Amino acid sequence: MNVRKAVLGSVLGLGLAAGGVIVGHESAAQNINPARHPNLAAAQRLCDQAYAKVSAAQDANEFDLDGHAAKAKDLLSQANQELKAAAAASNRNR
Repeated sequence: MNVRKAVLGSVLGLGLAAGGVIVGHESAAQNINPARHPNLAAAQRLCDQAYAKVSAAQDANEFDLDGHAAKAKDLLSQANQELKAAAAASNRNR
């Protein structure tokens, strides 16, 4: 349970830190069932929103972000995969 809270807290923090406007982002597949896992599905949505905000920041800046935005996007993708794995584990353990 503490790991789930830590992941959710990290994802929420990244979502808030990314800030900005969602512009031209291809949405990641939202495949966590919100009826079965509302918190994990919400975290997945926030990951997707944060990814879009980072992409918007990259598009809005004409200067190099030293690879930090790309790294953040990679970490958000990893977080999304972990959320999917958490949902799958919950499904197996029910």
